[in-house]
Amino acid sequence: MSKTDQTERSGAPLARIMRPVNTVVERWIPSALVFAIVLTLIIAILAVALTGTSPVDVVRGWGDGLSGLLAFITQMALILLLGHMLANTRPVRRLLTRLADVPNSPATAYLFVFAVAAVASLINWGLGLVVGGILAKEVAASGRRRGLRLHFPMLVASGFSGFVVWHMGYSGSGPLTAATPDSFIVVQLGEVLPITETIFAPWNIIGAIATVVVVGFALWLVAPRGTDRIVELTADAAEAIPADEPVETPADRLDASRILTLIVGLMLVAYVVIHFAGGGTVTIDLVNWMFLALIMLLVKSPTEVIRLTKEAATNVGEILLQFPLYAGIMGMMSASGLIQVFSDWFVAIANPTTFGVLAFLSAGVVNFFVPSGGGQFAVQAPILLDAAAKLGVDPAIPIMATAYGDQWTNMVQPFWAIPLLAIAGLKMRDILGFTTVTLIASGIVFAATLVFASL
Repeated sequence: MSKTDQTERSGAPLARIMRPVNTVVERWIPSALVFAIVLTLIIAILAVALTGTSPVDVVRGWGDGLSGLLAFITQMALILLLGHMLANTRPVRRLLTRLADVPNSPATAYLFVFAVAAVASLINWGLGLVVGGILAKEVAASGRRRGLRLHFPMLVASGFSGFVVWHMGYSGSGPLTAATPDSFIVVQLGEVLPITETIFAPWNIIGAIATVVVVGFALWLVAPRGTDRIVELTADAAEAIPADEPVETPADRLDASRILTLIVGLMLVAYVVIHFAGGGTVTIDLVNWMFLALIMLLVKSPTEVIRLTKEAATNVGEILLQFPLYAGIMGMMSASGLIQVFSDWFVAIANPTTFGVLAFLSAGVVNFFVPSGGGQFAVQAPILLDAAAKLGVDPAIPIMATAYGDQWTNMVQPFWAIPLLAIAGLKMRDILGFTTVTLIASGIVFAATLVFASL
């Protein structure tokens, strides 16, 4: 048997099954920006063909949609910006550097990166994305020093796979919108739906834990083994924590003072306490201010805040450019009624037990074209809530079904991988063969969770 044949036959069965997928995506998956442009053209064609909307009206819906989510885009950009900044504060970076030495084998390295990224994503999705990328590099660098042969694309894929549970966690834009007074969901329902019935519902918590376990097992099955090709992190790719800048003038002393950032952090903490003491609820904005407070308490000076902001902006920039394109896609789908067509295909055959699963599948399809969790929720959730009311289904089911579908197909949609891939220096096609496995494994758990919650 030749060496090539041995390589093709080595590894776990699931890894061998996924090799054709890896080959296809490496050749055909374009950049995230090209992906967004191609999807824009596809949706425009489908809107005309399936709804009878005129090309002029489709273009008008697209143009109106470009600026239709500016406030929401700002909220999402802040979540990503603050998550990136928090992950790069000195205490967090030192923690990640220490954690990188924990795995003592390739298999545990991949699973460790996935588990930490999943926990971080449940706390804040922006934090999860950045932690996944940083920890993948730190673990790869640590493994190289200790003689562990680690497949770097697999480490990065493991980090991104942790993102598959983000919408079940504390920064889930859909459930937070439903818990925000005067939101469009509250107007439709006639009452606030607290996060105790969505994010902190026992069935959602169990589902999140089950997803981490099942996806972790799937990643273990697909991890490179034996004579499989290993692409290691280059020797000089690991990033060091920047040194402090010199303090030479009175202005430098102010810039290096911890007192100013500490004051802002404590004021934010006081505001959060006052907010909850007055009966306030968790909202998207409040989540952002809580993470900003944590950043201000952890940094050493305003200078460090400025540096962290500049570093984070380089990763947020590409997403900000693409966000209006996806908002435009959403505008076309909304104006033409195409999103109604997509959802109706699934919910028309639903009953109270199967509704959650079918709503989840429809949300997964829509997310592939509109990968903004909150933007998709704004358009699709009202449709699913109306259908759920007609079937007598608890409104928490369509809300979390939309959330599950959004996080599910992110695994094969390159939009949200941009920050993590920028940190790792890879392209989506380098990790997609592995994240496709995450898509399959997590989809099974999400569907089972929604069936269980609907019984």
